[in-house]
Amino acid sequence: MTLHLPSPPGSWLIATLGVYAAARWLYRRWPVAWLSPVLVCTVVLGVLLCLRHQSYSVYAQQTQWLGNLLQPAMTAFAIPLYRQRKALVRAAPVLLVSLLAGTCTAVLTSVGLAKVFHLGNSLALDLAPRSVTTPVAMSIAQHLGANPVLTAAFVTLTGLGGSVFGPWWMRRLHLRSPVARGSLMGMGAHGIGTARAFELGHEEGTYASLAMILAAAIGVLLTPPLAHWAASRLP
Repeated sequence: MTLHLPSPPGSWLIATLGVYAAARWLYRRWPVAWLSPVLVCTVVLGVLLCLRHQSYSVYAQQTQWLGNLLQPAMTAFAIPLYRQRKALVRAAPVLLVSLLAGTCTAVLTSVGLAKVFHLGNSLALDLAPRSVTTPVAMSIAQHLGANPVLTAAFVTLTGLGGSVFGPWWMRRLHLRSPVARGSLMGMGAHGIGTARAFELGHEEGTYASLAMILAAAIGVLLTPPLAHWAASRLP
């Protein structure tokens, strides 16, 4: 049965906050990856939007201020970075090399997979910045002439996947180093992964923060030329 109820101003904002609060409570009681608050909140809100036949534009308009908080929230990561500055300086060369490789791999595989599945150049460019944190990815998408809203959705899906499967990969690869564990989450799952990394340990979260920030800076420089090159050269 499909619901046809009006959506008063602010209703989706209240729904988002309420669903997220409930998801946080659920995750605290059963802290398993599949009950990640961001994952649960995304699925529940997506179902509600479908049931009410509401477009994403209506939801985005009512929750716009939440998106506006992403940029100032990024500055909060400076606190753990400052506290661990000496350790971060020592790990900087390793992080830079791994993040350069990770950024190139993320862009080329995104565009390459879009080509393999014949999704077209437009969607390939939407996918290209998916491994960069949301506010930066949306800016890159605008520079590429892509759709920032679709890019933000791909970034969210990438972060959710990384936060769920990242710890599993750590176990499979027998990663013990906080640098390796943190950079994996920060590069592979950006903001969502960084939050998950802090659950694993303070050092992991700190290195994830640095990886996310450096990956964003590297992504701004490398993603546009790499994405255009791959979109024009790959068959």
